[in-house]
Amino acid sequence: MVRAFAAALLAAVLTACAGGPVRDVTDPELPRALPEAGPVAVSWTDPARFSDLARSGNRWEARRGDWVRELAEHLRDAVAARLPAGERVEITITDIRRAGDYEPWLGPNLQDVRMMRDIYWPQITLQLRRTDASGRTIDEGERILRDPSYLTTGASSGRSGESLYYEKRMIDDWARREFPAPAR
Repeated sequence: MVRAFAAALLAAVLTACAGGPVRDVTDPELPRALPEAGPVAVSWTDPARFSDLARSGNRWEARRGDWVRELAEHLRDAVAARLPAGERVEITITDIRRAGDYEPWLGPNLQDVRMMRDIYWPQITLQLRRTDASGRTIDEGERILRDPSYLTTGASSGRSGESLYYEKRMIDDWARREFPAPAR
């Protein structure tokens, strides 16, 4: 009885401190796609199967947050900004491995800290289908975005402390290569 009360009290305190319930990217009740808007549609497969969770040193901490949706929105915006008028792109995110990883063996004070090391580079796998204004498929297939040198290529920008900075920069770099001519 005391244990159940303590657990409930702790959950209430954590919820209040965080400004609401802590999100779990693997929650089956969460949507698996962004709302339809504009020429770029982004969806994702079950995050519970993503490399970031399957290979994590702290699966509980890796599940926390809304990082899948945040990356999907960034992907949608980066592609939409460069997509030629009349074209449409459908993207399905099939895997995400974020930059860094948890190293619980460093002790209880650091078990919830994502360590950035050169062996933990970001990688996102996508399925893409691109159509022209008439609906004809002009490109489709798998894309694997990765940045093994993420620690050296972006650390000097001063923005490396932003949420999902390395993953977003990797998406931006890919969008510039995949869609070279700016839209409009």
